[in-house]
Amino acid sequence: MKLDPDLIHYLTKEHFRVLTAVEMGMKNHEFVPVPLIESIADLKRSNTFKLLQLLLKHKLVMHANQQYSGYALTYGGYDFLALKAFIKRGHIKTIGLKIGVGKESDIYLCDGDQGTVVVKLARLGRTSFRTIKNNRDYIKGRTSFSWLYLSRIASLKEFAFMKALYDKGFPTPTPIDSNRHAILMSYIPAYPMSQRKEMNDAPKVYEDLLNQIIRLAEHGLIHGDFNEFNLMIDDEDKITMIDFPQMLSTSHPNAQFYFQRDVTCI
Repeated sequence: MKLDPDLIHYLTKEHFRVLTAVEMGMKNHEFVPVPLIESIADLKRSNTFKLLQLLLKHKLVMHANQQYSGYALTYGGYDFLALKAFIKRGHIKTIGLKIGVGKESDIYLCDGDQGTVVVKLARLGRTSFRTIKNNRDYIKGRTSFSWLYLSRIASLKEFAFMKALYDKGFPTPTPIDSNRHAILMSYIPAYPMSQRKEMNDAPKVYEDLLNQIIRLAEHGLIHGDFNEFNLMIDDEDKITMIDFPQMLSTSHPNAQFYFQRDVTCI
């Protein structure tokens, strides 16, 4: 769905109370019944219904009217809850342009107190479940799941890796904050390697990339998806790692395969 950057500033506290109530109710319900939403949000029925209709109109919730009437968050509603948290914490002021669409995420530029920052919103479920299940250790063994929940777990894991790598001096964006399925990070004035037609010094770039793979292994880690779509390069050929959804340990049973695949990719 397309995120409306202006809408978040027009929603009232009551709208966000309803969104939060639906989120909380989804811990035990696939679709949350209206009486439970009213109870959690502490609102009157007529007011709750009116608020839900506006959220439904803007596709921030979806409605099911099968066995009983209930509501569930969409990715749009989850986006707004995460972005509102960043706004309340003073990290961002306004939401800007979408600058990237991946298989499992959307990337937005935002205006923050310290200048331009980047928000990455996880979108697990865009690719097939089989592909994701094979590549995500936190899904193995699960027969039932929520894409919102899995996107949250993926983001928490990625933020933790980014922070750990940044603290060790690896070339990553500066990790700022995370909330739900969203990661907030510094803006890197570069572009994906996949868009680069030629380089100033290709042998040096290759050497730098290989050194990063080896250095990761020395810290007990294998990237697992080290390719031109997950690496940024600037005009001086400086490399930045931006995506770590499949990071794994060197003690993993298939570590040698993934290490060699990373080397082959570059």
